[in-house]
Amino acid sequence: MSKFGVDLEVHIASLRRYARALMRNSADAEDLVQEALTRAVARADSFQAGTNLRAWLFTILHNVHVNQVRSKAARPQEVDVDDVESKLVTPARQEERVELREMMRAVDELPEEQRKVLLLVALEGLKYDEVADMLGVPIGTVMSRLSRAREAVRAKLANEGGVTLRRVK
Repeated sequence: MSKFGVDLEVHIASLRRYARALMRNSADAEDLVQEALTRAVARADSFQAGTNLRAWLFTILHNVHVNQVRSKAARPQEVDVDDVESKLVTPARQEERVELREMMRAVDELPEEQRKVLLLVALEGLKYDEVADMLGVPIGTVMSRLSRAREAVRAKLANEGGVTLRRVK
């Protein structure tokens, strides 16, 4: 073994201690030391004899660690697919779209007066008296048109096996 190899071997224990303190995980620390030693041996010709080998090795170890941290920060975190599979699944929405289409078809088939009242109350959330003022009809007329509109839509959807309407007041 060369003199460089013998001098290098003396510092391995202190490199491991420092790496464990940096990584807080022995397996990762061993990998860090291994990478630093590999680079040191590969660049042995750039080491100037008579200078501080320990400082040179610690500098290499530090630089390898910094490069690894930067590399991890630049890469997205790896996640096991099994851990997030439930979040990746999007429920099918075709049924909802079909029901909505059937509902809108039933609303479109209503007479104009009933459709206006139904949309203003159910969709826009206006109160009966507001709708009555807006359309210039008595509140009782709004209530009867709304009742007839709801019943017509319910009947249309029931005949087609569609959705049921909830009451909105």
